[in-house]
Amino acid sequence: MRFTEQEETVLRIVQSNLPDTLTPYADIAREAGVSEDDVIALLSRLRDDGTIRRFGASIKHHRTGWKHNAMVAWKMTEEEADIAGPVAARHARISHCYYRPSAAVDWPYTLYTMIHGRSAEECLETVAELEKEPPFGEHVILESLRELKKISMTYFPEPHDGK
Repeated sequence: MRFTEQEETVLRIVQSNLPDTLTPYADIAREAGVSEDDVIALLSRLRDDGTIRRFGASIKHHRTGWKHNAMVAWKMTEEEADIAGPVAARHARISHCYYRPSAAVDWPYTLYTMIHGRSAEECLETVAELEKEPPFGEHVILESLRELKKISMTYFPEPHDGK
């Protein structure tokens, strides 16, 4: 998809940290040199046509007390994942849910959920809750040992001066 220079300017602004104000759209508009209505119309159009799936704040969960997480890999067929995926997606402590066909004979896990909690025990409670829901069952818990990189995706990198 091609964007006008004005649209790209707005998108460069919104891909970084949003203004922490009561009027973020007006602030974005002012910085981009467009009207607030233009900003809202662009973001609405991109959401409606599927270019943007979601537009909102991302909370830094460590600052709010959610210090633990666990990637849980679940053994299930693609058909079971079609049932389990929406269940996981509705769960408040799950931020990500992916189905990936197994590429290894000795790794039968295909559905991955990222579970967050204030404690390791809280993460395990979530796993136990899911285990009660068919088709959740056999799984492995992959604990994060340390974070090596975590950034928001940048779709429009800052232009450089060619050096």
